[in-house]
Amino acid sequence: MSTVTAPRNKPAGAAPAHAATGTRRARKVRGREERSPLASLGLHAGLVTASVVAVFPIVYMVFISLRGRSGWTKPTSAEGGLEITNYTYVLTETEFPRWFANSVLVAAGTTLVGVFVAASTGYAISRMRFPGHKSLMWVLLITQMFPVAVLIVALYNILGGLGLLDSYLGLILTYCSVSVPFCAWMMKGYFDTIPHEIDEAGRVDGLTPFGTFYRLILPLAKPGLAVTAFYSFLTAWGEVAFARAFLSSDSMLTLSVGLQSFIGQHKAEWGYLTACAVIITVPAGLVFLLVQRNLVAGLTAGGTKG
Repeated sequence: MSTVTAPRNKPAGAAPAHAATGTRRARKVRGREERSPLASLGLHAGLVTASVVAVFPIVYMVFISLRGRSGWTKPTSAEGGLEITNYTYVLTETEFPRWFANSVLVAAGTTLVGVFVAASTGYAISRMRFPGHKSLMWVLLITQMFPVAVLIVALYNILGGLGLLDSYLGLILTYCSVSVPFCAWMMKGYFDTIPHEIDEAGRVDGLTPFGTFYRLILPLAKPGLAVTAFYSFLTAWGEVAFARAFLSSDSMLTLSVGLQSFIGQHKAEWGYLTACAVIITVPAGLVFLLVQRNLVAGLTAGGTKG
């Protein structure tokens, strides 16, 4: 005789099981990469604020350079417009073209010599084990600890003994002494990420160590070379202390030293200074555009090697 089990009475107002499940499924769970509207608004507001802070000095400098010789000291309503007289004056009535050419020559020489020395040094430290290997690495690191004021006297005596004071070569070697240690460490980290099997393949094919370095390794190290070139160029392009101490004749002055002629004891020619500053930023911007694709890869190479 079969027995029939009576259904249990459910509490009044209890929702069906499938309804509760549907409610749970309808509730959307936010993933890690998803942001709430408030967080997105705060992020975009922060980015806009940072962009304004970064761009404002450049825009203001351009504006001042277009307001005549007096710069920001001239009332806005005096002439009621912008002008390019500052640019015309510095390009035609001053030694600015000569200073610009000197800076280009020194920066280009520093870039070429710095890239060659830093790349070869970084490759030697990365691939070769020779007496003093670790000591050389520490020497390259320790040289970055000394401020410019400490190095000026020693470098001045060295350049004076070699007869390289007030010369392009002396200034190029000085700037290389600043840029090469850092660039060599950076290139060493980048070369560490290149497999050693490539060097072995070059030796099997009969290449010399220099041939392996020049034909096989350097083409793979373009991001690191781009960062090295950019850093070396900026080191020479905007340096002031060494150029002021080691250059004496007017025909050898670079931009950083020549621009000081616009600053008098009681007054500064802000219109001329800002016009020169705008022109000076153009080469640095062009160099950055040339190497920007390789900057991130070159700077982060070796940081995740394991």
